Amino acid sequence: MRPVIYGYMRLAAGRVDCDEEERARAELAAYAEREGLTLDQVFIEHIRASESAFQTMLDALRRGEVKNVLVPSLWHFARLPGLQEAMRRHIEQETGARLWVIQGACR
Repeated sequence: MRPVIYGYMRLAAGRVDCDEEERARAELAAYAEREGLTLDQVFIEHIRASESAFQTMLDALRRGEVKNVLVPSLWHFARLPGLQEAMRRHIEQETGARLWVIQGACR
């Protein structure tokens, strides 16, 4: 049985583009497949949403068996490199999960 991985992405404010979301989901699924993983739930951060997808993902990681998270790039966490790294450390330290990043990965 292949390990399961969650996906996470942030959609740009003010943009509701179903094609963009589907392309990103397909990219996450294809990468997971190449790495021998099974993509499960994808947490999508909508800037104007009342509930944080990031927090929901952290809660799911804490209570479940999934210990892998895949993002298209660290830009989906934040624009500032220091904040990107802080969010990476937060995921890893708070949940014990491994963060996989597509952008910059060797293919």
